[in-house]
Amino acid sequence: MIGAAGALFLGLFAAFWWITLPPPLPGFAVVRAGWQPSEAWLYDRNGRLLDSSRVDFAARRLTWTPLAEISPAARSVLTAAEDRRFERHGGVDWWALGGALRDRVEGRRVRGASTLSMQVAAYLSPALAAPGSRSFWDKLRQMRAGDALDGHWTKDQILEAYLNLAGFRGEAQGIGAAALSLFGKTPAALSRDDALLLAALLPNPSAGAGEVARRACALSQESDCARFSGAAASMLGPARSLQLDPGLAPHLADRMLIEPGLRIESTLDLRVQQIAITALRRQLQGLGGTRARDGAVIVVDNESGDVLAYVGGIGGASTAPAVDGASSYRQAGSTLKPFLYAMAIERGYLTPASILDDSPVQLDTASGLYVPQNYDRAFKGPVSARNALAGSLNVPAVRTLLLTGVDAFRDRLWDTGYRGITEDGQYYGFSLALGSAEVTLMEQVAAFRSIARGGLWSPLRLTTQSEAAEPRRVLSSQAAWIVADMLADPNARAVTFGLDSALRLPFWAAAKTGTSKAMRDNWCIGFSDRFTVGVWVGNLEGDPMRAVSGTSGAAPVWRDVMLAIHAGRPGRPPPRPPGIEEQLTRFAGNLEQPRREYFLAGTGLATVSLAPQTARRPRIVTPVTGSVYALDPDIPPDRQRLSVAVTGEVAGHRLQLDGRDLAAADSQPLIVTAPGRHRLRLLDLRGDVVDQVLFTIR
Repeated sequence: MIGAAGALFLGLFAAFWWITLPPPLPGFAVVRAGWQPSEAWLYDRNGRLLDSSRVDFAARRLTWTPLAEISPAARSVLTAAEDRRFERHGGVDWWALGGALRDRVEGRRVRGASTLSMQVAAYLSPALAAPGSRSFWDKLRQMRAGDALDGHWTKDQILEAYLNLAGFRGEAQGIGAAALSLFGKTPAALSRDDALLLAALLPNPSAGAGEVARRACALSQESDCARFSGAAASMLGPARSLQLDPGLAPHLADRMLIEPGLRIESTLDLRVQQIAITALRRQLQGLGGTRARDGAVIVVDNESGDVLAYVGGIGGASTAPAVDGASSYRQAGSTLKPFLYAMAIERGYLTPASILDDSPVQLDTASGLYVPQNYDRAFKGPVSARNALAGSLNVPAVRTLLLTGVDAFRDRLWDTGYRGITEDGQYYGFSLALGSAEVTLMEQVAAFRSIARGGLWSPLRLTTQSEAAEPRRVLSSQAAWIVADMLADPNARAVTFGLDSALRLPFWAAAKTGTSKAMRDNWCIGFSDRFTVGVWVGNLEGDPMRAVSGTSGAAPVWRDVMLAIHAGRPGRPPPRPPGIEEQLTRFAGNLEQPRREYFLAGTGLATVSLAPQTARRPRIVTPVTGSVYALDPDIPPDRQRLSVAVTGEVAGHRLQLDGRDLAAADSQPLIVTAPGRHRLRLLDLRGDVVDQVLFTIR
């Protein structure tokens, strides 16, 4: 009988042991090492937090908070509220269990008897606290799990794990997320009242402010609890962000922070980032949302290529605040002209003193007639290349493109890092000189930095872990220096921008503005010997700006940033490389004032004169072949005239229209034509055709 009873007892005990056996639990080191935050963090070059981005949306968790970084008040209040005999029991509070059993027998409300050890075990093995797991056997499993945990972990480890694993409110898991999202504090700064409110949330994280305030009052054991009502309402008010997150580089954070727990040290400098944000915000607020809503700023260290500021936008009146304006492709406008003139100078096609004709021109293209216009719709006549570039004149730039060739210029831009220019030169045509291609602000700053570095281009760096790439030469040092000198010349840009524009600084700096077609984009890119700064202002949705130009939109931001980052150490002119000669140059007919000019060695000019008519090939300049003209139906046809213009030495030449003699070529006649296709010829003294054009009247 005894043997049978013993066997039965052993069998029942084995069954009891098996039924209540808890799942295996990991060690503290494993739990802490496996902690995965929901956030990722972006820091500046000096380890200061710039921004964070939530990557995992299952729960909101920050980095694991060590016990030493939680305020003593929070530790003591939360421990007392959840497990007041925590330090004295071995994982199971038998006194609390006895009290709970007594309450059940007496019919009173049953008090909780779950210890911190049992709760941590449930966090580590969710099956212990799964919905419906409230039977007697489930409770025994939780008790055994708590006892096992207490036998392998220290009390500090259990408390630290509990405070990091507990859910306080909504998706906020752990005291780090709760402190920041509910109070805007770090766990180390939590006060006793803060801890009481957090403890009041634990039994019911979705409780309302009134219930939380009453429970906090009860936990405090104080008679005067009026303060908890307002504090609970504030804590549970409209959703807070993680308030200690500076939010200084949201677009870059969204771009780089792609894995939870990632901590990236960028090349940005918090001070320079704040300077750029402030300057852009001030300008956009001044312009107003009805004129321009968006902008972007990038600041780069010339020597290292480190990006010191990256502002993709500031929100404000923007209708697309999440779009990164610093990496969006936009039309370049006149900002590509420095690379065109640099190429022409490098190849010996032009010098800064060369004369270009800023007068109306019509160019025949496969898609029709191309008629470039200047920004102010006016023409300056003959101008030097220096004044044409600094004053951003369009027609001289197109004439320069005719010298270099569209395909060659397109290839040069590609070599200079403009990777958005993917089509061949014929796709862009002559408008490439005026910036019809799309570029990003990052590409712009990297390209202008190559001029500042004497023609050496290398990629920009955004993280301190990135290896610096070997620079490659995209432009001769002599051409780069000359173009930089042209862009820094306030007298050369005075005809267009005046002597006291936003581009003029109290120290040496080179700058170029640009405005795209229909006023959709506004640029200012410039550099000193130390920094390159790029600014874009516009509307990310593509609608035109109102009453905003290069000097009134982007340039004021560029000026403010340049002045701030050069405070105490102004920019200095770069040293002149070998292979450049200086020459006092005079312009015949007082075309421009005499000046000290710079040339590639062997190309200096002491006197610059306009080419005489006899040096020009006789040709018809108006109308242009392929032109289509429409008669005005409200004016009698015989009262409408078409002007004819020729150039070159045309004395004795005749014009012939549709095979009939028209007039002497040098008389610049007005002709009356009927609808249809017409052929206009220029004949020399011998009657030979030296030029002809075909045009249509409708």
